[in-house]
Amino acid sequence: MPIIKSAIKKARKDKVRTARNKKRESALKKLLKTARKSPGAKNMSAVFSALDKAAKVKLIHPKKADRLKSRLSKLQK
Repeated sequence: MPIIKSAIKKARKDKVRTARNKKRESALKKLLKTARKSPGAKNMSAVFSALDKAAKVKLIHPKKADRLKSRLSKLQK
């Protein structure tokens, strides 16, 4: 348990950030799963947007987002 005031605040902020990231990551995984099952234009645009946003906020690496988008676009053809 942290004793220093700034460490207490950091622990509190980390807890909130972890919850936020977990929510975003589970939503992204769900979108990826639906896009793989039924690769339509509507699903692809939604998952591409979600991947770009996840890379922007450093939830995933930008090159991972590019790789996933490339693999998903192969499925659409």
